[in-house]
Amino acid sequence: MNREKKKLSLRFWVQAAVIGGVYAALTMALAPISYGPIQVRVSEALTILPYFTPAAIPGLFVGCFVANTISFYGVPDMVFGSLATLAGAFLSYRLRARPWLVPLPPIVVNGAVIGAMLYFVYGVPPSLPIDMAWVALGECLSCCALGYPLLKYLKRHEGIFRL
Repeated sequence: MNREKKKLSLRFWVQAAVIGGVYAALTMALAPISYGPIQVRVSEALTILPYFTPAAIPGLFVGCFVANTISFYGVPDMVFGSLATLAGAFLSYRLRARPWLVPLPPIVVNGAVIGAMLYFVYGVPPSLPIDMAWVALGECLSCCALGYPLLKYLKRHEGIFRL
């Protein structure tokens, strides 16, 4: 591997690590609103970062996994929550040609996956559609109300994400 490729790889993994660390720290610092059937994970605003760098995909996945280690939903949340974040991040990356759509995949994927996990694994009432809607609403607040303005702001400074 030549020096330039090593440098590029190192930058990629450093970006991923920083993004994951910030995601986990925000989620854990705001734990009272980050976990539960009705949640607003402020850290989910970071799910717009795949628009700027593919390093955000593994970063968000690992950050979510670490954050979910303290979730009272345990291993299912670590597995399903992290995989939902991974899928949402990947789909957001694929939609980067249309910035206004970048916040949408985490809302849809987490609403469906986490809503289903809450209903089927933990029996959270009242119904599957309502559990999905509550999770999607929290995601919408994080991804649209916080994440999209963050995306627009960072677009003016996107050079910081150059690998």
